[in-house]
Amino acid sequence: MKKLIVTCIVAATVLYAPANSAIASVPAPASEVKGQVLEVKDVQSYTYLRLKTKDGETWAAVSKASVKKGADVTLENVMVMHDFKSQTLNKTFPTILFGTLAGTQGAGMGSASQAKPEADAHVDKARGANAYTVAEVIAKNAELKDKTVLVRGKVVKYNPEIMKKNWVHLRDGSGSAAAGTNDLLVTTNDATKVGDIVTAKGIVRTNKDFGAGYAYKVMIEQATLQK
Repeated sequence: MKKLIVTCIVAATVLYAPANSAIASVPAPASEVKGQVLEVKDVQSYTYLRLKTKDGETWAAVSKASVKKGADVTLENVMVMHDFKSQTLNKTFPTILFGTLAGTQGAGMGSASQAKPEADAHVDKARGANAYTVAEVIAKNAELKDKTVLVRGKVVKYNPEIMKKNWVHLRDGSGSAAAGTNDLLVTTNDATKVGDIVTAKGIVRTNKDFGAGYAYKVMIEQATLQK
């Protein structure tokens, strides 16, 4: 996934931070954060880690992984979010890091779930006057800016409940990985999963910058998904 946002985030039991633990407000790191795991909380799709870093303690979220208390870990592709509200946990984190646990393919915004390389198989183009392939949307982004389009593709990455929306990456076999024209980010309130074939109907946006190094030349927002 191109570095967004996202990507780089969460589910069912109540996550508890002890009242006597001072969680530091960690400055946005350039690329990675190293720390010792003080606490582990697993939920449906993610693992929350309370880390002791050189800058103090902080919470972090990665794709669900087997991590033990006391372990030394490195988070890559890190982004920092402040006052992040987890809808599923009904908890607000003053500061939380989202990233990829080194040695895995997880986490980061937009990549909590990720398909294998064969996900680039051809998917038939959507039907209708406003239907485009992934590559066409990217190539024609200037003329399609702020217009509603239809794109049919396979979900290759999915990360739910970031900034009150779900982040989906679609591929349909068009475009080139080398040129960065084979993968399109879609944000939606609809749920899906990696491997689903969906038709996204949404508005083309260009030059979206979410901060922390996560920016997209083109993406689709406010989308609805149909299988």
